[in-house]
Amino acid sequence: MRAIAEPVESAGTDPVPRRPLALSPSRASDFKTCPLLYRYRAVDRLPEPPSVPAVRGTLVHSVLEQVFGHPAVERTPELAVAQVGLVWEQMVGDYPDLLALLPAEDLPGWLASAKDLVLSYYTLEDPRRFSPEACELAIEVEIAGSVPLRGFIDRVDLASTGELRVVDYKTGKSPGPDFELRALYQLKFYALMMYRLRGVVPTQLKLIYLADGLSLQYAPTEDELLSFENGVVALWATMTRALETGDFPASPSSMCGYCAHQAICPAYGGTPPPYPGYPGRESPLPAGQLEPAAAAVGDAVALTEAAVKVPVGL
Repeated sequence: MRAIAEPVESAGTDPVPRRPLALSPSRASDFKTCPLLYRYRAVDRLPEPPSVPAVRGTLVHSVLEQVFGHPAVERTPELAVAQVGLVWEQMVGDYPDLLALLPAEDLPGWLASAKDLVLSYYTLEDPRRFSPEACELAIEVEIAGSVPLRGFIDRVDLASTGELRVVDYKTGKSPGPDFELRALYQLKFYALMMYRLRGVVPTQLKLIYLADGLSLQYAPTEDELLSFENGVVALWATMTRALETGDFPASPSSMCGYCAHQAICPAYGGTPPPYPGYPGRESPLPAGQLEPAAAAVGDAVALTEAAVKVPVGL
């Protein structure tokens, strides 16, 4: 089970050891949405309260992971539904503060909604018909000699004939046409990582939307992944420049309403805390020594391919 939140330092305790910074789909999204948000999350590591939808997403992901831990014949809808309560008990045992997220009288209905999402999965795939190579796979790889990538893949399927499929579960509804390509960014990121780790282009990328029982499937090509890699490298160059200079401008948007850091955002009259510096670096490089960032990062990482939404899976 993935942690609900990354540990942070607290007063009166020893600093929590941290890994070097790396680029993940979520951190890339943070930076492209708002560089200051990226700083607060990746550099300052400011705590954020977990949201009810996010916790339900973690619960459902964990249930599906555990279902695949059983022999194929036992992976029934009844088993999966029964796992919801058991996994929730484990989560609150590890993170007792989760009990304060919603009133006690709302908990049965909330757990029922999680069970509905788990049952929705069975309308898209039958987990008794196949066994994945891995679930909740943590992967790290370095590309272009110096760009560190990191991520968690919900599921990797490997056919006996060698075809590779990368699968991601979403507990929300499928996106509209304007957001389908953005939704595939995460899976293309993972496809690039698998390609660099194994030298194999995944045959299929698959997003499973449990709220409305639809899936989004796409077949990448090697040329697309190489082009996508160029965009990732360019994005990391831009992020590195910001890390060296401490220049993380706020970028107000409709997403600001969901941000936990408005009180210290200059776009809302707040003052950011002093920049702690590039993690792992003793001091920033002088501006004159910085390599210029690659241009048109947004164009380089944009997804231009068409995607197909289908009502059934395997």
